[in-house]
Amino acid sequence: MAQQAESQDIKKKILSTGIRVGTTVKTTFMQPFITKASPEGLYMIDLDKTLARINTAAKFINRIESEKILVCSGREYASTPIEKFCEITGARKMLGRFMPGTLTNPSLPYYTEPKLVIISDPQVDSQAIIEATNAGIPVIGISNTDNVTSKIDLVIPANNRGRKSLATVFWLLAREILIQKGQMQETDPMKYEIDDFETKITDEENE
Repeated sequence: MAQQAESQDIKKKILSTGIRVGTTVKTTFMQPFITKASPEGLYMIDLDKTLARINTAAKFINRIESEKILVCSGREYASTPIEKFCEITGARKMLGRFMPGTLTNPSLPYYTEPKLVIISDPQVDSQAIIEATNAGIPVIGISNTDNVTSKIDLVIPANNRGRKSLATVFWLLAREILIQKGQMQETDPMKYEIDDFETKITDEENE
C-alpha cells in the first residue's frame, strides 16, 4: 500500500514537468503509448506506461556493469540530465555530436565498446543508433510521439524536447536504478532533485 501511495506521490511530483506532452504528430510506433490529443492538438503520452518502461529500463541497466553503459545525446537540453545521471549511476557519457566510427571503427582513438547505449532522441541521435545496431549493441531510447523507433530495443515514451521533461526522465531512471539496487528506499529523498538535473538557460539564450 505504501508503494502505491509512493507512486501516486511521484506522479503528482512530475505531472507539471511536461513529461507527458507530445507533439502534433504521432507515428505508428508511438501509437500504443498515446492516450489522447490535447485541445491544442498535442498528443498526450500515457504516464503509467512511461513509468512502467522506466522500471523495465532500470532492470535492464542493472544487469550491465555501469562503465559498459554509454549515454549519449546531441540535444543541448539533455546535457545536464545525462551528466547527473552518469554521476549517480557510474555510466559513461558522450555529449554533443556523435563522432562517426565511435562504436564501429576500432582504429579510432575514441572507439568504445559499450554493452548498452542510452539515447535521448531517435532523430537527433540517429548516428549512435545506426552504429549500435551494426555493432549488435542494444539501445534504450527516450521517444516522443513523432519519433520512429524501429531500431530502438526499449522505448521510454516521454517528451524528449523539454528541459524540465528531460531532467525528469533521467531523474526517474536514476532513482529507479538505485531503488532496484537496494541503495535507497521508495520513500527516501534523492541526493538531487529534478531541478538539479535540469539544463539551465543562460541569460544570452533568454534574450
